[in-house]
Amino acid sequence: MTGKIDYINPPGTGPAQGLYAHVARVPAGTLLFIAGQLSVGRDGAVVGKGDFERQFQQVFENLGAVLAGMGIGWSDIGKFTTYLVHSQDIETFMRARAALFPRLFPEGRHPPNTLLVVDRLVKEDFLLEVEAVARAKD
Repeated sequence: MTGKIDYINPPGTGPAQGLYAHVARVPAGTLLFIAGQLSVGRDGAVVGKGDFERQFQQVFENLGAVLAGMGIGWSDIGKFTTYLVHSQDIETFMRARAALFPRLFPEGRHPPNTLLVVDRLVKEDFLLEVEAVARAKD
């Protein structure tokens, strides 16, 4: 793997509607497709039942653990897909992401993200799920 992931907002496009770029140019050999992470503790129990912000924190803690376990970091993310079960949580998601992302992406450049509102996730207690595509360190 060589080169840095470049997050791009091409000329002629409208502004991103949050902390994301329209495109990620990823110099990569092996890509990792990371399953959606849920608000589950290491014991398998749901963390933050009914508390969106606590679930948000746990989801990103879990995603960070997966990245670390694969020997990579946040700078290796090519794309996120985020699933919410309540449209009224979109603003809370945006605020929580705005508070967290400066630590994860200190250069102020953010991977593309697709945000979807779905009927439900695998268990009713889950309020959000975040999956990612990342590059491996070959």
